[in-house]
Amino acid sequence: MPVRAVCFDVGETLIDETRHWLEWAAFLGVPALTLFTALGVTMDRGESHRRVFEIFRPDLDLPTALRLRAEAGWRYAFEEGDLYPDARPCLTALRERGLKVLIAGNQPVAAEAALAALDLPVDAVATSGGWGVSKPDPRFFANVVELAGVPAAEIAYVGDRLDNDVLPARAAGMTAVFVRRGPWGWMHAQKPEIEAAHLRVERLDGLADALAALGR
Repeated sequence: MPVRAVCFDVGETLIDETRHWLEWAAFLGVPALTLFTALGVTMDRGESHRRVFEIFRPDLDLPTALRLRAEAGWRYAFEEGDLYPDARPCLTALRERGLKVLIAGNQPVAAEAALAALDLPVDAVATSGGWGVSKPDPRFFANVVELAGVPAAEIAYVGDRLDNDVLPARAAGMTAVFVRRGPWGWMHAQKPEIEAAHLRVERLDGLADALAALGR
């Protein structure tokens, strides 16, 4: 069945999170390489990335850290430079093909305004924070179906992770697209479960053509 809607994950799919993690390293007072190494270890263990904060500041939970950063003038925002170079052209190409384009990922509700400020060529933006349910919960993908307004079989979900993106999207009846980039992407590409992806890409360039070919 042809794909009529494409939904994208956010972090390391459309957005390069390097700047955000560098800012966290500065806030936590640790060298960037040390923080990135700790992040890699937690990922390899299958732990939440929030474990990183516990390693360096066990006395400080994430909500408190966010409050302290906000009090210091920080605000949750995405910059144009945070977008992967192929992100905007890909979204534009899909819209030009007449597909509905959505963004929905595991992000705080503040990410909705941050993404809207980028003025991306998309039809809708949603977050786990706004929905009150996170991937890989099936209810998240049920919300994607409702947002898209088409059956799950006509939706492609694009993400960089197997556990949060490919496997639950496929279980929901969607076309699962895996993009190998970002730390999770490179690590998960080595797992046998990668075979569950209907489509594997290195970049978002040409995604519109790839989805069309897959539909045929």
